[in-house]
Amino acid sequence: MTARSTLLDDGVRAAMQSLSAAAERGLGDPELAELVQIRASQLNRCAFCLDLHLGIARRHGVDERRLDLLASWEEAGEVFGERERAALALTEAVTVLTGGFVPDAVYERAAAHFDDVSLAHLVALITVVNSWNRLMVTRRIPAGSAEW
Repeated sequence: MTARSTLLDDGVRAAMQSLSAAAERGLGDPELAELVQIRASQLNRCAFCLDLHLGIARRHGVDERRLDLLASWEEAGEVFGERERAALALTEAVTVLTGGFVPDAVYERAAAHFDDVSLAHLVALITVVNSWNRLMVTRRIPAGSAEW
């Protein structure tokens, strides 16, 4: 076994990467996909995923002000549109699962901005980034690490 495969099984990594890619493609909004993944990674304190997705967001041309204010998106005024706010609220609800469920109002808010297919991809994206966060935090994979 190589050092890389001892940190994360190659088959698990490939399956997770495939799921991530399918969810991102299905959502069809690369900027929103990165905002969602960054927000979940902030909540989960995953330095590896934050570093990765902030870099991708910058390459997609996401404005630095939006990245700076993402942690306080609810108070950021017009920096985030209603569709983004609905996605970020759903991201927080799925990530934290306060009370063990996603509140109906949060889900309904997202459903008002996404069709069924896009909403399914959004939920999949939120779920998979949370899985990545948990894998990387548990395995203590540092930001920028090539050894994973």
